[in-house]
Amino acid sequence: MSADARKIRLLMHLRRSGITDHRVLGALERVPREQFVPENFMDQAYEDRALPIGMGQTISQPLVVAYMTQELEVGDLHKVLEIGTGSGYQACVLAKLCRRLYTVERHRALLDVAEARFAALRIHNITTRVADGMRGWPEQAPFDRIMVTAAHSGVAPPPALTDQLGVGGVLVIPMGDERREQRLVRIRRTEAGLERENLWPVRFVPLLPNLPDEDDSRAASW
Repeated sequence: MSADARKIRLLMHLRRSGITDHRVLGALERVPREQFVPENFMDQAYEDRALPIGMGQTISQPLVVAYMTQELEVGDLHKVLEIGTGSGYQACVLAKLCRRLYTVERHRALLDVAEARFAALRIHNITTRVADGMRGWPEQAPFDRIMVTAAHSGVAPPPALTDQLGVGGVLVIPMGDERREQRLVRIRRTEAGLERENLWPVRFVPLLPNLPDEDDSRAASW
């Protein structure tokens, strides 16, 4: 079966699984997932499963990517922050839907590869940074939308992230540690404060503070 046929099969599976936002489905259709997975997993690129990408990280299963994107409610004019660039796949999906995406990754090696993919796909509305994702990107705040692609073990999202969410903004983040059930949580900032909504059970790698290397700090635009 060709990559195009496998992609069509996956999109049909996503629709049957409750992904109804046509903009989200269109973004997933336009981003070639096979370019974001290791070569030895290429034949599984359009299977609905997470795949390893190195450094203890994974590319999330397509249904989780689609669901998180749908629940984030991204608009054309939004400024979006992503915590955890990873392979760059989720970043590219978001970039198809928003005005500007800022994405933070703590592993320089992963970000270097993701940046090369952004350039190859000619996606120019992404700005990247190697940094501690739990601190967000305060210089660019406030954000209309924030997505976190690693699980935070605290009882509430990192305060730096909720502080950087503008009024009317939405934050989607997995909550819980590796030993207990994780659940996707949606936070809305209103004039009155923060409103929390529990969504799907999920399974993500942990959101970690600080950087693996002391000199990991930079920003680049593509």
